[in-house]
Amino acid sequence: MRRLRQPSRAFLATAAATVLALTASGCVTVHGERELIPAATKTEAEQALKDFTDAYNKADKAHDPTLDSDRVTGALGAINQAGLKSRSVTAPGGNPQHQPLELTDATFFLPKKAGWPRWFVADTDSNRDADDGRGDNRWLLVFVRNGADELWEVAYLAILTPDEIPALRTEGGFAVPVPADSTALAVAPKDLGRSYVSFLGGGERGQFAAGPHTTQWREEREKGAKRVGLATQYVDQVTDAGDFAPLALATEDGGALVFFATRYFEQQTAAKGYRPKVDPDVKALMTGEVKNTVTKEWVSSQTVLVKPAGTDADGVTVAGRLQGVTGAKGS
Repeated sequence: MRRLRQPSRAFLATAAATVLALTASGCVTVHGERELIPAATKTEAEQALKDFTDAYNKADKAHDPTLDSDRVTGALGAINQAGLKSRSVTAPGGNPQHQPLELTDATFFLPKKAGWPRWFVADTDSNRDADDGRGDNRWLLVFVRNGADELWEVAYLAILTPDEIPALRTEGGFAVPVPADSTALAVAPKDLGRSYVSFLGGGERGQFAAGPHTTQWREEREKGAKRVGLATQYVDQVTDAGDFAPLALATEDGGALVFFATRYFEQQTAAKGYRPKVDPDVKALMTGEVKNTVTKEWVSSQTVLVKPAGTDADGVTVAGRLQGVTGAKGS
């Protein structure tokens, strides 16, 4: 992440001395790492959204990942940067079909939190959809900031229809964050990645409701693995460190809206005498030489609705999934 100018040692020493003096005299000192404070003001959130949109448009127009690398991170960052890197090879002159992204009608859900990282969700309307009917959708962007001297970056993006977005709980006008290890939910946010990976790998469905991103996604994989002349294998991994960590907001029904990430490898091996077909966008990210095997690395971000603890079944609904190839290897 890009850092702003650090304060001088003399300034830090003076600040430390001031805090010690106030404490010794009996005054109350607010410590930013322990005090519950809003993630951002509405003005700061609006500026973060504008900064992201401006950087995204510059990068998309030029097919240059460096132009928005300091405004994306986590799952979205991995997908965005790999996509731009690929297109910089397949279309090095820039994007002739560039249409500036516009994000309007924003509602900001700002939780109170102690310490870092801090984060918030922007619920926006984009100019990439229809304004009504089945084609209408909303863009949910999860902004993350890891320190006072760092920039706001978008770690997760979910594109959902209005009726897929739950009513979020607020207290005093602020959204309510849910701890990663919460026992108040059918599945704790920190356990969602492990449970999802286990299910996709052939394990029990557990609390996951049937749908396009669970049962149907596993069925599609199984069908693909049986194609004549091409064997496909999948290996899924939990991805929850740093800016890939799950983030959750409480909903009015006692559940939560959770964003979490996973990573998986898709290996395609062709029958003897044949080579797997490689899409140009994937080839642009490839290392090694394709003889009969291509291994693609994907990053996938899931947006899920989790019901309260005590739910007998279908406690987790995967409302959306955004994924992209981030690397490839030929062998």
